[in-house]
Amino acid sequence: MLSGIQHFIFCRRQWALIHIEQQWEENFHTMDGRIMHENAHDGFSCEKRKDTIISRGMPVYSGTMGVSGICDIVEFKHSKDGAYIRKFDDTFEVTPIEYKRGKPKKDASDILQVAAQVMCLEEMLSCTIEKGALFYGQTRRRMEVPVTGELRKQVSDIFAEMHQYYERGYTPRVKKSKACSSCSLKDICLPELERARSAKSYVKRYLEEKPE
Repeated sequence: MLSGIQHFIFCRRQWALIHIEQQWEENFHTMDGRIMHENAHDGFSCEKRKDTIISRGMPVYSGTMGVSGICDIVEFKHSKDGAYIRKFDDTFEVTPIEYKRGKPKKDASDILQVAAQVMCLEEMLSCTIEKGALFYGQTRRRMEVPVTGELRKQVSDIFAEMHQYYERGYTPRVKKSKACSSCSLKDICLPELERARSAKSYVKRYLEEKPE
């Protein structure tokens, strides 16, 4: 899933628990974010506002990267220098917009997610898209995301790593951090057991102990 890139950047173990082991739990943050996405789109639909067509819940994919997902919003703004879109029989500037709760994050997970959407749309529509956008619920502002060559390489490299983990069925070990306290999977992941002895080390120590 395209959206998995955000989980992967936040924590590779969290991504594996969700996407490989199929485990999930809601907390306030995930519930609030889900409601915001549901408000942004309710199924696939389009509407026109002046010179702009707004597509909600648009499915996207990339055969090259082996990912698929859904864009919250894709704006098609009429432009004589834009890409030709067969469905609308005209030329448009294409911009995916991802809706997020809260405010901009310190890491690049949101930026990488919208960049991945840009790359999927480019492959689907055979066009070039220079930027995407993020809209944050707390700030109520749109933030433009220029999609550079460096950003594109990061996205491709991350998806390649995700495929390697998925094919191996590999779930990384716990790496406890401050982010663990806000993770919806903390009761499944159990990061507080990070330093607990493994069963193997326990048995080895037991067998090596001399009887009294």
